[in-house]
Amino acid sequence: MSRRVGLSFVLVAAGFLGGVLVTGWVRAAESARGLERPPASDVALAPAAPQQRTAPAPAAAPTPAFGSGGPDFTRVASQAVKGVANISSLQVVRTRNSPFSNDPFFRYFFGDDEMFGSRDRRSLSLGSGVIISPDGYVVTNNHVVGENMREITIALPDKREIKGKVIGTDPDTDIALLKIGVTGLPVVPWGDSAQLKVGEWVLAIGSPFQLSQTVTAGIVSATGRANMGFAAYEDFIQTDAAINPGNSGGALINGRGELVGINTGIYSESGGYQGIGFAVPSNLAKRVVGDLMKYGDVRRGSIGYMGLEKLTPQLAEEFGVANTNGALVSQLMRVSEAFDAGIRPGDIIVSFNGTPIDDPSQMQRLVADSRIGSTATLKILRSGRTMEFKLPIVSSSSSRVRR
Repeated sequence: MSRRVGLSFVLVAAGFLGGVLVTGWVRAAESARGLERPPASDVALAPAAPQQRTAPAPAAAPTPAFGSGGPDFTRVASQAVKGVANISSLQVVRTRNSPFSNDPFFRYFFGDDEMFGSRDRRSLSLGSGVIISPDGYVVTNNHVVGENMREITIALPDKREIKGKVIGTDPDTDIALLKIGVTGLPVVPWGDSAQLKVGEWVLAIGSPFQLSQTVTAGIVSATGRANMGFAAYEDFIQTDAAINPGNSGGALINGRGELVGINTGIYSESGGYQGIGFAVPSNLAKRVVGDLMKYGDVRRGSIGYMGLEKLTPQLAEEFGVANTNGALVSQLMRVSEAFDAGIRPGDIIVSFNGTPIDDPSQMQRLVADSRIGSTATLKILRSGRTMEFKLPIVSSSSSRVRR
């Protein structure tokens, strides 16, 4: 009897142990296959409406490769370089033979002594130019052409070298217009410089150091720069596109391949590029070129010769004005529209046709841009009183004759 009981007990224990082993093996296999059973709370009755599921998070955008986000100027540059030429101007410079001609001490006491005579020396000025019409009109800087020019050679991008002639020059804006007897030329189309924004990409194209068809890129650093000492009429575009000797007269191009400026000069303490270049805006250059084509010179508005000074804090205090805005009349020709209207030295011009005046350069630009034959209204400060004068705008050409 006891043997049967012991055998039964052994069989029951073996069955229990086998069940435990089988259950553990099944659970281990399910875990290995990644199967998870939902918790008991998830097995509760679902509502009648379909269950809403959270949308999966969007995949992260791939990080772009280095440089892939930068601007691509290849198409614009390949077209624009076809319309930019090299310019060589042979000039004659007269120099004195005196060994003391450069000695300021000698010149102070003896003046420009002619006892040693003088001689003519040939000088070659190199620069760039922009082809603006298929029939051979080329715009460049006046200082590239020079004052005593004898011969101009224009080297086209297709390697042809052609003698050019000067149609007209405008020293006030440092613009010159040339002409060559060739047709069917590729041109750089005019752009609207008034639409330029600070930070906009631009290209400078020219021939620095005789390296033809050089393209440099930068941004518009500022607009409306004046009082730089490059020209009498200044309204420059400032850019950090590299401009070096030989770039003068070249093209400043926007991202659409349009001409927005004529590269003119740089600010530098070393003579080399320092990231500050200046270009004549295309709207101003286009207007100058139009007058040179039509008249041979530039017709600007004028009120007669009037010397203007910038107000310093000391001058503002001396004349009893609250700030340094305005233009101080320092000199005035008696034979001038301004004098006839009642303007006098010592007056401070504070507005022109309702536009507040910040400095003399702005005043000069407003007068020059005025329509010839119109009437201007000037508001001035004189001895603490505000006065208003009306005076006619005449042509700068006739104004020069009156002087």
